[in-house]
Amino acid sequence: MEISKNFDFRTAEARWYQHWNEQGFFNSVPDDREPYTIVIPPPNVTGILHMGHCLNNTIQDILIRRARMHGKNACWVGGTDHASIATEAKVVHMLREKGIAKSSLTREEFIAYAWEWKEKYGGIILSQLKKLGCSIDWNRTAFTMDPDYSRSVIQVFNDLYEKGYIYRGKRMINWDPRAKTALSDEEVIYKEVQSKLYFIRYRVEDKNGNLLPEDQGITIATVRPETILGDTAIAVNPSDERYTHLHGAFAFVPLINRKIPIITDDYVTTDFGTGALKVTPAHDMNDYALGEKHKLEVVDILEEDGRLNADAKLYVGTDRFEARKLIVKDLEAAGQLMKIQDYTNQIGFSERTDVVVEPRLSLQWWVAMKKINGPALEAVLQDDIKFYPSKFKNLYRHWMENIHDWCISRQLWWGHRIPAWFDAEGRFVVAMDEKEAYEKYTAKFGVSSPSLTQDEACLDTWFSSWLWPFEVFHGLSDPGNKDVKYYYPTNTLVTAPEIIFFWVARMIMAGFEYMGEKPFSEVYFTGIVRDNQGRKMSKQLGNSPDLLQMIDDIGADAVRFGILIASPAGNDLLWDPASNEQGRHFINKIWNALKLIKIWQEKAATSQQVSTEENSWPQDWFRARLNQVRAEVDQLMAQFKLSEALKTIYSLVWDDYCSWYLEWIKPAPDTAMLPKTIDRAIGYFEELLEILHPFLPFVTEEIYQLLRERSSSDSLCVRQVKPVTESGSELNGLSQDQWLREGDLLKASISAIRDARNKAQLKPKDTIELYYQGEEQDTINRFSGILSRQVNAVAQPQTVKEAVEGSVHVVAGKDRFFMVCESPVDSSAQQKELHKELEYLRGFLESVNKKLGNGKFTANAKPEVVELERRKKEDAEEKIKILEQSLKGIAGKA
Repeated sequence: MEISKNFDFRTAEARWYQHWNEQGFFNSVPDDREPYTIVIPPPNVTGILHMGHCLNNTIQDILIRRARMHGKNACWVGGTDHASIATEAKVVHMLREKGIAKSSLTREEFIAYAWEWKEKYGGIILSQLKKLGCSIDWNRTAFTMDPDYSRSVIQVFNDLYEKGYIYRGKRMINWDPRAKTALSDEEVIYKEVQSKLYFIRYRVEDKNGNLLPEDQGITIATVRPETILGDTAIAVNPSDERYTHLHGAFAFVPLINRKIPIITDDYVTTDFGTGALKVTPAHDMNDYALGEKHKLEVVDILEEDGRLNADAKLYVGTDRFEARKLIVKDLEAAGQLMKIQDYTNQIGFSERTDVVVEPRLSLQWWVAMKKINGPALEAVLQDDIKFYPSKFKNLYRHWMENIHDWCISRQLWWGHRIPAWFDAEGRFVVAMDEKEAYEKYTAKFGVSSPSLTQDEACLDTWFSSWLWPFEVFHGLSDPGNKDVKYYYPTNTLVTAPEIIFFWVARMIMAGFEYMGEKPFSEVYFTGIVRDNQGRKMSKQLGNSPDLLQMIDDIGADAVRFGILIASPAGNDLLWDPASNEQGRHFINKIWNALKLIKIWQEKAATSQQVSTEENSWPQDWFRARLNQVRAEVDQLMAQFKLSEALKTIYSLVWDDYCSWYLEWIKPAPDTAMLPKTIDRAIGYFEELLEILHPFLPFVTEEIYQLLRERSSSDSLCVRQVKPVTESGSELNGLSQDQWLREGDLLKASISAIRDARNKAQLKPKDTIELYYQGEEQDTINRFSGILSRQVNAVAQPQTVKEAVEGSVHVVAGKDRFFMVCESPVDSSAQQKELHKELEYLRGFLESVNKKLGNGKFTANAKPEVVELERRKKEDAEEKIKILEQSLKGIAGKA
């Protein structure tokens, strides 16, 4: 079969993904195998694939493909989240382009448009995941507003309300003026911004009713001068002697002259600003607490869109930030703006719309989180649910121990409508549907045929997605069904640390509350994808590449390689386009290995001159090396060190298989390779493809199919990986460790001799005589034929007790060779090179000795780290000894 010059990823990706899907390789049904289950963090229906999705879903695909190949019943459930805020914004934008205002529509009309948008655009990101190679069970695709799922959401609300875990109350919340909805604390992103601190003076009336002169007024400092229009007090610390004379006095709000009390409270810090604090209970969380404590009036000056209302008295209908400019100008004109200072502070922004949030007093629905968080906290603390990396365990513990109640109502139409029905007096019942609401209301209040209206708000999107691990299997809507009994708890959750509270913690709570057990056993936290300057990738910065375009340009495998090779678990990764290029070169490398093997096959089939015997040494060495790496990869994958695992596989394929093994088995010129040698090379190649397939699924499947004739069901995607051979087992009389040591010696010897040939300016065709001095003669004899061919040496290396006259001294680790050339060699040049290497080794030994001589290091470092340094010391000392002997030998022959 003719092999193309390069891997045609465009054709291969489409062909193999369709084949895998049509063959049902991704599908899963319960059977007698051990299940391995992952549920996807459901992307928003508004989403398109970006670098964060690339990292997260590549990792999930690697885990699920690997589990499938290791004989487990692998089930990866995909789906999307209805994303109330983001989707509603998209629909409003779509309507605006059609000349339709949301305010002109009924709720039912708007929801119809939303479903229309979802059906048209909501599945885009799922189709894009296919381009990435994600082996999701598409028969199980879920959506958080599917009928059964939606009913389960309403059921949970009813259940928690009946238990007293959900309540309705008026409290300070974070308000998004653009989306016009409440936000939870976790939906507020705090950013450091450059602001202004405005110092404003209030006129004062003493406790006897006397208006004090202007210069005896009280000055406050604020970054939000527009909110003084909602001030209902000024607070000072009772121990602050500067204001003792004003205890019990009153102040007048500038421009509107509202009379407000001057109160005392220990909450006020004396060293910020002027030590006097304006109190605006309707527009600050802490001020609200002060207001409740001192029974202050609450004056709300803002509308839901951030514009000033009639209670502000001034600037009515003006946006809050425009009002800020106007009031600063008017305060200055009135002589009440004393000064302005630059000020750096933290300001909360909406996680969804990126506008500055406003604290707002609002009547909302809440979950009393401390009533349900206990089992979820204990499960993580006791490692029943393991976090990778474990550093996130403390972060989780701190948040759970200091948890706040969860505001679950959102002033939106797209989503699960809150199942509460009200009468005209504000009395309400919570029910599963309208019919049950009327029945409950009649039973509770004794009123027949009441007029009831359902709450206009919908539930926070996270209130539905916290049911995801069990409701994708209909665990609540169809309790005890065979799927949920088989797949739940799931195995691994792959997610980003920034939603540890939004989603991870809440899923654990819901799992224990409704399934009676944890939702998953492990949580792998990915890092944030950053550019090579360390900046988080974002559309705003313009530093986020077009992921789909990259896949089109370079292929999904290269992109997967590029994102993963630089992705340490739980740490942010610095992504660089060069990583993709490294992936492309790697794919070319293994493709070239395929072409070489195919050439050997063709030559063996047509040549009359075939090798008479097989050199078994490289076969046994590579078997040992392959066993070693497979064991290492198993260990790394168990620790979720995927990037390290890929690097280990990369080195095995590129260096050991392509650069060494294939070179060592290469037949002599004009001689064909033995069929059994080719077959072993193909067998090893297949094993390499097995361990590489989860990382690079397309190119590995393509090569796998080209290596031998296959049936349609014989796919690398579902090939079962054989167990790793024990590292202590023997291969032809030698242990695996012995084979590995011999391989290291051969590689070091070839590299050192090639380097020496180059320095002696020998041409590749120039033959050398090679002599050996050391304790590994039996080993040297075993691979002498390979060594001779690789460095163009005559006969076999012979053991000598001293330097050979006229030879080049070659040091390979702890061993030494003498290389005899046809023409004389400049001994002074040799001495210079050896002196240079000796100087380096002495410096290296000195640094190791310093480390080992440091008591703190030896006392605090892990034992294996200390042992590694001791081995470095011994190796360096041995090499120095050999180099010194070589220099002495050269000097003696000079």
